[in-house]
Amino acid sequence: MTQPIQAAEFTSDLGSAPQCEQHCPIHLDQIRQLQPEMLPLERAQQMAEFFGTLADPTRLRLLSVLATQELCVCDLAIALKMSESAVSHQLRVLRSQRLVKYRKEGRNVHYSLADNHVINLYREVAEHLDETD
Repeated sequence: MTQPIQAAEFTSDLGSAPQCEQHCPIHLDQIRQLQPEMLPLERAQQMAEFFGTLADPTRLRLLSVLATQELCVCDLAIALKMSESAVSHQLRVLRSQRLVKYRKEGRNVHYSLADNHVINLYREVAEHLDETD
């Protein structure tokens, strides 16, 4: 493994992440080792779209309700104080990323989280935000 030629000195201000004050030596062997582990661009794009779907407060509120129980669109609309049409649109977006699923019962459509991955993801993010430094 290549050893750094110089010790990194860091500078920081509130507006940016710490950066080296001097040019850092390049560790080609480390970079080569990381290449196979690096997320491919296409997969990164898929994940960005997925997280983009979650980057909406209304959708997160829908997930929070559905993390507790299955509900029909009309009940979700009342719970979120939104129109059924607006809720249905947001559910369609969540469904496009396989975050929610539905089942029909007569004239009603009941939604729930797609699987335990979604529940776990929601809970992990909530726990992370509750952590204190």
